Amino acid sequence: MSSIQPNSLITLNFRIAQADNGVVMFSSFDATPMTMQMGAGELMPALEARLLGMLAGARETLQFAEGEAFGPYSEELVEKVARTHIPPELQLAQDTVYSFPAPDGSSYPGLVRELTDDYARIDFNHPLAGKAVTVEVEIIGVI
Repeated sequence: MSSIQPNSLITLNFRIAQADNGVVMFSSFDATPMTMQMGAGELMPALEARLLGMLAGARETLQFAEGEAFGPYSEELVEKVARTHIPPELQLAQDTVYSFPAPDGSSYPGLVRELTDDYARIDFNHPLAGKAVTVEVEIIGVI
């Protein structure tokens, strides 16, 4: 039986929950298992490091300290944006995630933390940045 190596192709289920309150942020257990290439940036690096050496059939619950899995929370990624700089087709609402256009044509998600007539305070941190998380993994196959 093969163990997970840095370049393995793996099929797995995983569930990510906030460690402090157990709120599940993502789960593939009730859907189709996911197949991912180790080292291709498809999984967070901290999780990939913990998967190395695991065998097909393994099921574990992994604990990640604050900021370990999704990086630290950065105030520098919270921006106050003038409403005149927000595309008019974006009908913003507070506490809602939107896809904002980048200068290179790509887009990135941001959470509207505050909204006034003049500006929007938008948080571009990952929703789990700076948080401790629990990740339950079930390794289905390793190639």
